[in-house]
Amino acid sequence: MKTNQPLKEIAAVFFKLGSIAFGGPAAHIAMMEEEIVTKRKWMSQDHFLDLMGATNLIPGPNSTEMTMHCGHERGGWLGLIVAGISFLFPAVVITAFFAWLYQKYGQLPNIQPFVYGIKPAVIAIIISAVYKLGKKALKNVELGILGTLTLAAALFGLSEIAALFACGFAGVLLYFIKKHKSMTAAFIPLITLQSIPAVNLKTMGIFGTFLKVGALLYGSGYVLFAYLDAELVKTGILSMEQIMDAVAVGQFTPGPVLSTATFIGWQLGGLPGALAATFGIFLPSFILVALLNPIIPRMRQSKAISTFLDAVNIGAVAVIIAVLIKMGWETLTDWRTIVIALVSIAITFKFKKINSALLVFGGSILGYILTIL
Repeated sequence: MKTNQPLKEIAAVFFKLGSIAFGGPAAHIAMMEEEIVTKRKWMSQDHFLDLMGATNLIPGPNSTEMTMHCGHERGGWLGLIVAGISFLFPAVVITAFFAWLYQKYGQLPNIQPFVYGIKPAVIAIIISAVYKLGKKALKNVELGILGTLTLAAALFGLSEIAALFACGFAGVLLYFIKKHKSMTAAFIPLITLQSIPAVNLKTMGIFGTFLKVGALLYGSGYVLFAYLDAELVKTGILSMEQIMDAVAVGQFTPGPVLSTATFIGWQLGGLPGALAATFGIFLPSFILVALLNPIIPRMRQSKAISTFLDAVNIGAVAVIIAVLIKMGWETLTDWRTIVIALVSIAITFKFKKINSALLVFGGSILGYILTIL
């Protein structure tokens, strides 16, 4: 049974991933696919795609929720909790350390030379995952067309969640057109937490605000900063400079960008505030994944819902490609970053079993060397 599986293995795997997971959700999921599907074979690529597609349809940090799904597959409910906590732990501890430094000295240490080469290396990891997942998701010509349209929509600024839902419903529509049947749509209302009070300096106020954000935040974790601006900057609680410093911490620390909540919570209420913000923003993800995971296999038993999942899966791959293109445009800005990316891509496809941690570490070292030349 699942609950008899070794939780120590789950903790070790996701602690490692949480320690090296730079580059945002697309990179995190790419590393997960390599570690969980290719290397350890905890599940098939088809099921991994189903989990990835379904995760994109619920609020919260997608890559963190994927760790919980993978943990549940390996170790049941305890595995879900252990995987999520193990993945978050390194980012939260590192972010809390920087938050303490910032509060004590008023500035962040300069570690830019060490992270210069990480993103170009991460691009190679994402390309490898897109190649493998794309082959599985591309089951027919119709899905190829839907994926292309979703990619175009994402590149032209349509939100990720809107693009995924549109792709999923378009797939279902095509299914019913082909079957010459009428379609009846059902909508599941989103649960909002409007009764949660606005942020204040008390610990429960911090918890309440970040719980609300965690329950309503769709798409990229970077949307978090729009919430921070509205609830903290415009209300005069924090300055824009403090928010930008929090953004910087989220950029150069591993793990989900939502660990920025730890930094913000520390500024608002010290260690208790950091713990309250962290617990609040990630709690909805644990609950939603626990509810979602058991029903995904049942969804596959319905042809219409299975078609919806197939369309969402190809849409999710398209969204990752859109993120990859944007990341490449922002990251590959000079000959050094291009060299690091090309070397990393060559290594990834030449040595298919290479550990992603080595690529991240190698990219960091190569980046540091090239910046001092």
